[in-house]
Amino acid sequence: MNNKKTFLLLLLSILSFHFSNAQNIRKSILLDKNWKFSKGDFKEANQIGFSDQKWETVTIPHDWAIYGPFDENNDVQKVAITQNEEKEAKRQTGRTGGLPYMGVGWYRTSFNIPNYQKGQRISLVFDGAMSEAHVSVNGKEAIFWPYGYNSFTIDVTDLLTNDGQKNLLSVRLENKDQSSRWYPGAGLYRNVHLIITNPIHVPVWGTYLTTPFVSKEYASVRLETKLENVPNKSEIRIETTIIDKNGKTVSSKNDTRKLNHGEAFVQNFIVNNPTLWSPESPNLYQAVSNVYLKDQLVDTYTTRFGVRDIKFIADKGFFLNGEQRKFQGVCNHHDLGPLGTAINVAALRRQLTLLKDMGCDAIRTAHNMPAPELVALCDEMGFMMMIEPFDEWDKAKCKNGYHRFFKEWAEKDMVNMLHHYRNNASVILWSIGNEVPTQCSPEGYKVAKFLQDICHREDPSRLVTCGMDQVSCVLENGFANMIDIPGFNYRVNRYDEAFRKLSQNMVLGSETTSTVSSRGIYKFPVEKKSDAVYDDHQSSSYDFEYCSWSNLPDEDFAMADDKTWTLGQFVWTGFDYLGEPNPYSINAWPNHSSLFGIIDLASLPKDRYYLYRSIWNKNSETLHILPHWNWEGKEGQNVPVFVYTNYPTAELFVNGKSYGKQTKNDATKQSRYRLMWMDVKYEPGEVKVVAFDKDGKKVAEKSIYTAGKAHHLELIPDRTEMQPDGKDLVYVTVRMVDAAGRLCPTDQSLIQFSTSGAGNYKASANGDPTCLDLFHLPKMHLFNGQLTAILQASEKAGKLTFEAKTSGIKTGKIVVDVK
Repeated sequence: MNNKKTFLLLLLSILSFHFSNAQNIRKSILLDKNWKFSKGDFKEANQIGFSDQKWETVTIPHDWAIYGPFDENNDVQKVAITQNEEKEAKRQTGRTGGLPYMGVGWYRTSFNIPNYQKGQRISLVFDGAMSEAHVSVNGKEAIFWPYGYNSFTIDVTDLLTNDGQKNLLSVRLENKDQSSRWYPGAGLYRNVHLIITNPIHVPVWGTYLTTPFVSKEYASVRLETKLENVPNKSEIRIETTIIDKNGKTVSSKNDTRKLNHGEAFVQNFIVNNPTLWSPESPNLYQAVSNVYLKDQLVDTYTTRFGVRDIKFIADKGFFLNGEQRKFQGVCNHHDLGPLGTAINVAALRRQLTLLKDMGCDAIRTAHNMPAPELVALCDEMGFMMMIEPFDEWDKAKCKNGYHRFFKEWAEKDMVNMLHHYRNNASVILWSIGNEVPTQCSPEGYKVAKFLQDICHREDPSRLVTCGMDQVSCVLENGFANMIDIPGFNYRVNRYDEAFRKLSQNMVLGSETTSTVSSRGIYKFPVEKKSDAVYDDHQSSSYDFEYCSWSNLPDEDFAMADDKTWTLGQFVWTGFDYLGEPNPYSINAWPNHSSLFGIIDLASLPKDRYYLYRSIWNKNSETLHILPHWNWEGKEGQNVPVFVYTNYPTAELFVNGKSYGKQTKNDATKQSRYRLMWMDVKYEPGEVKVVAFDKDGKKVAEKSIYTAGKAHHLELIPDRTEMQPDGKDLVYVTVRMVDAAGRLCPTDQSLIQFSTSGAGNYKASANGDPTCLDLFHLPKMHLFNGQLTAILQASEKAGKLTFEAKTSGIKTGKIVVDVK
């Protein structure tokens, strides 16, 4: 009787609302301002009468741990990291960045429902909350969601105040010790949304759009729309218009159906002469659906999508829109360097812009669900995505990792992820896990099948991969043969074996390389080394150093070039990140950030960036010389010179003296992709390289010089304008240069910052994995002559002035327009 009564009340609510307020269509409100926050646990903090006046006022997204301080004892662990081939427990330092992310934190805010009327449905959407979130509304728990990386939603209609005003929203978060292998961040680090709809409405992530047939002449589009609270056998009409990037209608349907309870509303369309989505041309469409009950508009829902065709063909590889290509991808963790994990669109766009110029065309979200803003930007900017939810399944990597929740929560987490991102054009593959210990279990394939089947059920349009590092196990126990697309982490020397043994007849480099380097640091003699460590806790930027489980970039380049059946690679990593400071992970404080990145923690490219650019960017010239040429005390000694270029041949000159031509060749993997002069005698002055094309024609030249005495600070903003939204960012490269404007590559001066006008200083970083300067304070040491300062716009238009200074040096000053 109770269920029947509830249904009747809901039906009456729908009918009364329909006739009185049918035109009040959905609203989405960002709950970002006026949150109160405090670390620590408070028993009554979810209650209306609790006083939070002494708490800090913060804006969401917010990462409570990024402000430090750095401390070795924040995250020291005595464990054996099996992924690093460690057999005995050792004292691990800096593993999660040395930042205080562990513990309990509370957030509280108040929200109102504008023009609230009975019958409306009110939902909250959390893009991510780190972690073990207990969400309460007006003192009553609305939901518990343990996984900090996933998005989740809850209907809170029945928890609201009678008039919809002054609703208390409180969130308790807890991060346990040894719950992560890298810096996870802490707090409400992603956005929170309030969704207001009519009783009959499309739920959150309630559409599923596919393109079953794609050609240059036409494409078919299938749109499946879910509706909630539709009375059984009711007649529903949906009018959907497909709009191209120029706002032109390219297809439409106006369909009326009687729906049974829970039935989806399906529409099919033809788009003639479609503009296809690809990394080179990321064309997008919108399907705008108007939902009617008895000719009254009750909801409007927009689904953004791209038209593209994906195929994986045995023995032949990956095809996008009928053309074979290899993934030129990177893996990225989710932190934004000095900003921590608090999501920011401008920061994400900065990262993707740098990767785009390098020639990167794909992102693996290692090893967790991404922020929706990242996926949206990949749609818009043209990056293919492998979205990956888990670093753990049912067996532990970390004492308090996700394995604690896997049995109860894995399917719920998978479904949310799949529904959230299955309409995104950029998403090419689902990955179900990374280097999970389960892969070597005799029954491990059953867990993998469970997860893969969820993907196939919720999204039949895409295939599934898994990042496997235990190649012998997975080739022998059937695990790899069961996965749609076998993905191998490293072990490039075993790809041929896997190709022969596996029925898929293709191999993906799901994680590759793990070369380590520190920007501007060069070690002598120059030789290939595994797990090399030095007294300064840095790694050499000659790009000849790697970890015991990994290899140099050239091995993966060659595999992609030589084997048709390889699908390409996702390099570990695009950017340095907080935590995992290998090879300085064992009792090696103050190292607390990675050295794997092609780009450092300050968003400054390392030399390795130009090696990848010379191979991956087919449309731009690359001519890069390393090392720098300030080697006081090494006069007459050997300082090898490397050149990364897209040209096959170059000649090297030092102060006009030729060291001869080098041509890329097949003698070694390195000589195939790099030009290397190993016997160059150092003398101060000019190093010049002249490049030649395949016909021997001179096509480019470049010089670097020995820098003189430090003279002034040069400031180079990545943009000269910001939006007055209180969120937009400008990244300013701060360089110590001599009187001629040449970088002083060994300068480590402490720089002080100040701002005035329409914005503020946000953070800075220098890329030094050992530096303990706090990101948010307006001062930072240079690392080898450079650092990055980040400025944030205010909400008012105007001009933002930024100054950088240090003792005895001419101050740098720039002005950014905020408009």
